Amino acid sequence: MLGRIFRVIIGFALASLAAGLTLVLFVYTPVELAGAAGPAAGARFGEAGLLALAAATQVAIFSAPFALIAVLVATWRRRGNPAYFALAGVAIAGVGFWAQYRSEAAGELSILNTYALSAFALTGLVGGIVFWLCAGERGDAGRRREPLPAPLAAATASPEGGASAAAELPKP
Repeated sequence: MLGRIFRVIIGFALASLAAGLTLVLFVYTPVELAGAAGPAAGARFGEAGLLALAAATQVAIFSAPFALIAVLVATWRRRGNPAYFALAGVAIAGVGFWAQYRSEAAGELSILNTYALSAFALTGLVGGIVFWLCAGERGDAGRRREPLPAPLAAATASPEGGASAAAELPKP
């Protein structure tokens, strides 16, 4: 139990860092970063790194309650697949996009454009996948396996009277 909580905290921190880096890569494109040479390259990478850390901090502050809800629902409903966490990340990013849009003052430039929407959506997708890689359940590894009911166990036995190959699999 304590190990699972630790994995969730580390997974959330790494997902926030990955989300912050993804957002920064929409500001400084990978081509732009790769094309930097000389002393300007170090300054550019340093600036991008600091911006990624600042963005990761903001991502973590905003998404923490939503991520906690998503993890609790995943545990309750036994949803440990990457698609669940990817969709949860995109949904959290969608809520963040909506909150940013609603907080804009009237008459100013709006965040409501396809570039910003795609940046938020990809950030949520990357964050969800990174979280799953670090803390998500891998298949049904965490579930206890109940023994088969007697009629079903008899149906899976081989005709020679021995157990089937499925019964010879090692138990986790």
